[in-house]
Amino acid sequence: MQVKNKTYWELCIEINPICADILCDIIQSEFDCEGIITAEEKYKNLELVSSVNNVIKAYISADKLDFDEIKNFFYSKKQDLIQKEIFSEDLGSWNVTIKKQEIVDWSKKWKEHWKPSKISQRIVICPTWEIYTPQNDEIVVNIDPGNAFGTGTHATTQLCVKAAEKYMKKDSVIADIGCGSGILAICAMKLGAKQADAVDNDDTVLETAQNNAFINNESTIKFKTATSEILPSATYDFVFANILHNILAEIMPDLKRIMKNNAKIVLSGILEEKKDIVINALKNNNMKIIEEMQQQEWVALIAQKES
Repeated sequence: MQVKNKTYWELCIEINPICADILCDIIQSEFDCEGIITAEEKYKNLELVSSVNNVIKAYISADKLDFDEIKNFFYSKKQDLIQKEIFSEDLGSWNVTIKKQEIVDWSKKWKEHWKPSKISQRIVICPTWEIYTPQNDEIVVNIDPGNAFGTGTHATTQLCVKAAEKYMKKDSVIADIGCGSGILAICAMKLGAKQADAVDNDDTVLETAQNNAFINNESTIKFKTATSEILPSATYDFVFANILHNILAEIMPDLKRIMKNNAKIVLSGILEEKKDIVINALKNNNMKIIEEMQQQEWVALIAQKES
């Protein structure tokens, strides 16, 4: 659908891919953003054959944009991340270019770059606008990310799903902490979980997550808004926590509290250079580390609460 009386701008920002999700969050919070492309990928037979993932392209609706103001804005945000020590200083250049674009529906344009992809031994993530026929024992999960992060293409999500395939027992009761688009809770149910609770501190994403659960015939998943201080009061057999390392370390006592004895948890969203922070938090809470998994620069830790 064409949108009249609007001027569209393409912001291209050069980054290190490790901070893509945070930069997307900044853009969506601060601009009238019609769509974001985080990677331009090409697939062949579900396998990724090429990818450009060091440039974020955001499509902004505005009468005019001041280039110097935009440049200074992103420079300031980059310095904030460095000062908070969320990442090292290797965040990429954050150089910004701006191009005026023709009037098109950029909220749909980005979908051209997302195709079905196999993210684990069994799970294939398929965007709702694509059609995919499963092969052998593959499980298809249909996702429309809406305003939430979580398309399944990010390494942190894939590590979580691989851990669930390996360690989650059938008929488990699971929790997904920081659920975003709901993809992990949905995958868990498809893999045989009996019940799933999913929480996020951003209530704007829960409608997207609920919609994705409905699309996948998993409407029994319970979604609700929660912060680290108000995690579910129930206890679980398996827990997903795909969050930044500093938050994982902070809420580790709460994560342990919601785990049954001998329950397992997969902690993801951890940069390799920051894993010791989470490892120390696990040790301080007497949690046993079972396995460390790595994909690209991201690490997932699988731990167990011992009785």
